[in-house]
Amino acid sequence: MNELFVRVATGLVLIALALLLAAVGGTLFAVFVAAIATAMFYEWTRLVRGWGVAWYLSGFIYALAPALALLWIRERDAHGLDLLLWAFIVTWSTDIGAYFAGRRFGRRKLAPSISPGKTVEGLYGGIAAATVLGGGWALATGLGHPLLALAPVFAVAAQAGDLFESSMKRRAGVKDSGSWLPGHGGVLDRLDGLVPVAVLTAAAQLLGLT
Repeated sequence: MNELFVRVATGLVLIALALLLAAVGGTLFAVFVAAIATAMFYEWTRLVRGWGVAWYLSGFIYALAPALALLWIRERDAHGLDLLLWAFIVTWSTDIGAYFAGRRFGRRKLAPSISPGKTVEGLYGGIAAATVLGGGWALATGLGHPLLALAPVFAVAAQAGDLFESSMKRRAGVKDSGSWLPGHGGVLDRLDGLVPVAVLTAAAQLLGLT
């Protein structure tokens, strides 16, 4: 089966599930987030096996911080769902924009020693997609103009999260963090960009920028 088809099909299923549970909120969303955080921590412990206690403990924070951030964003106030979807849109559009822009226009390697497939042009495509789609959502829902400026910044953070996880996999000598998700690998592979975006979005909310 075509790799791109598998990747897209799996991505659409995951997006639909995330959107449905985010809309429902409450206990169902909390259980979903807790399950994802648990899977993230499990994959992290497999990657860092033999690296020392500090790496093991940092994985707990790495999985817990975005989980708490997502729950905080969703339940904080009446605009929680809109802001949560903004975080999703910025993350997903960065990933999708970078993937297709990189395939079509990619020439210059972004970080060849960490992730040879990523390009500078892909990064620009991801930033552009996040700026347009994230900014459009912020305007359409009245979330606030600061998010127009934060969208491209958070897009860069999403790419940094991706590169960080890639560096861990390279050190561990593995291609994917797991094999749960056809076409995507593991949970960490799918959520590495959402980790910093979720935490930064929660911080922006705490600072009154949304």
